[in-house]
Amino acid sequence: MSATSRKVAVVGVALSDCGRLEGPTPYTLHAQAARRALADSGLDRSVVDGLASAGLGTLAPVEVADYLGLRPRWSDSTSVGGATWEVMAAHAADAIAAGHANAVLLVYGSTARADIAAGRRTAGLDLGNRGPLQFEAPYGHTLIAKYAMAARRHMHEYGTTLEQLAAVAVQTRAHAAANPDAMYRSPITVDDVLGGPLIADPFTRLHCCVRGDGGCAVLLAAEEYVPDTAKAPVWVLGSGEYVSHAALSGWDDFTVSPAAVSGRLAFERAGLTPAEMDIAEIYDAFTYMTLVTLEDLGFCAKGEGGPFVEEGRIGPGGALPVNTDGGGLSACHPGMRGLFLLVEAVRQLRGEAGGHQVTAAGGGPPRLAVASGTGGWFCSSGTVVLGRD
Repeated sequence: MSATSRKVAVVGVALSDCGRLEGPTPYTLHAQAARRALADSGLDRSVVDGLASAGLGTLAPVEVADYLGLRPRWSDSTSVGGATWEVMAAHAADAIAAGHANAVLLVYGSTARADIAAGRRTAGLDLGNRGPLQFEAPYGHTLIAKYAMAARRHMHEYGTTLEQLAAVAVQTRAHAAANPDAMYRSPITVDDVLGGPLIADPFTRLHCCVRGDGGCAVLLAAEEYVPDTAKAPVWVLGSGEYVSHAALSGWDDFTVSPAAVSGRLAFERAGLTPAEMDIAEIYDAFTYMTLVTLEDLGFCAKGEGGPFVEEGRIGPGGALPVNTDGGGLSACHPGMRGLFLLVEAVRQLRGEAGGHQVTAAGGGPPRLAVASGTGGWFCSSGTVVLGRD
């Protein structure tokens, strides 16, 4: 077998402790998630010769590798916001397929909630005063305001309603209700969402992600390691990435996200279509992200995201379950959630999701899944197609 033709599988996934944590550092959560993912894989840590990490330390991922006691011959510290982890997974899969690494660990941990509560950091986004963002910073554009403006544009162009956006939050919470690890599990209604405190028009509090602490890890390996793993492999079938803009003034169309490109590339490379997916794990810092990403991945036509998410279509038992663990809106969002999407997709495909396990139309666990992360204010996107077969 040629190294350049190797298939790549996800062979281990794990969460660290998540939720409201006091005491652990981000490094602690990295180590906890990494140990658990290795244990989940059944492989020895000696096989890990690649590491991907971002957002921690001056020399990420060097400091993380050192803390974990790893000496990787391949590393990646790509940082494109919430899309980072799908992009990293694609890079790692390409490196393994080409023989540059055999097993790559993607690992993340954050104590954003605890740090803000303790005054060690602020909740604001430092836009800096140089480069493209300098022209928007004086107007006080926060991250949520950027998403809110995009949502308003979609509402103006296509008649999308507040009730349709609220339906995303309601169905995501319904998934979380069956997940014991989710931060918020109590059912909510559309009226609950609409009646909450306004954060940034049109978003009320329940349109926005939770703030938590936590981490996770994913181990990818070449196909020759699969016979030695403890769990059935989940194969990386296709991936795509795309970078769109930095400043909002450089965004061509507020109603089109970069997933329109990353998704098309991922499905083309996998030789599959959106209609064949059993589940979708989509970055959801805000309800509008879910709606517009569904459109841009091809699950419905542009402008039809509002009707698509109505009537329970993306909730438990729906035609396309989305964010099956409760997503960033209800389960956990410690900063960059993209790696959590991959963990949940793999668990669902393995049939290991417990009470919130999805049953495919033909019975049994889902066979195909797509995970799509978004970074910045729709600045970047990474999409990965995964399958059991």
